[in-house]
Amino acid sequence: MIKNDAWIAQMAHQGMITPFEPHLIREIQDDTGLPQRVISYGLSSYGYDLRLSPKEFRVFRHIPGTIVDPKQFNPANLDPAALHTDTNGSYFILPAHSYGLGVALEHLAVPDNVSVLCVGKSTYARIGLIANLTPAEAGWRGHLTLEFSNSSSADCRIYANEGIVQLLFFEGEPCTVSYETRQGKYQDQGEIVTLARP
Repeated sequence: MIKNDAWIAQMAHQGMITPFEPHLIREIQDDTGLPQRVISYGLSSYGYDLRLSPKEFRVFRHIPGTIVDPKQFNPANLDPAALHTDTNGSYFILPAHSYGLGVALEHLAVPDNVSVLCVGKSTYARIGLIANLTPAEAGWRGHLTLEFSNSSSADCRIYANEGIVQLLFFEGEPCTVSYETRQGKYQDQGEIVTLARP
């Protein structure tokens, strides 16, 4: 069963989401005290909108003659993206027809009887930014590494400290072996981009 806002808030107060925003935030005050629109984040009816961390974003680059291999990933295929700031906020730029990796600002600690699906936000989908559907399995902990494709023919801004993806929480019967129990290879990821591990 998909879990609602009351359940998400209760579990967040027990450490499932840190930091936790108990309302859907669409506007904040800027440094001068004036209202500033943001891409929404926080608690919604049946989900939670994560923010993109400003700490790191990486963009795939083509190195002629190389093939990207998930079993032997070459970090040289990723370039760090600069964090820019203007009156609209802080943002990374994902070039047209490219792919990038970011990380969630919030830390998750998924209960043993819950799996989480991470889906894209419509605000970004409408400009051609596709967030890869990512699961966080029962018992997983850490900061999610997030994957994005810019399918448009224009460069795209991706705002840090603002909403980037939505989490949907599904409760089921307790599993026999959780992600923690089997010592999954992406357990306890920090607030940095975590590369593919064989």
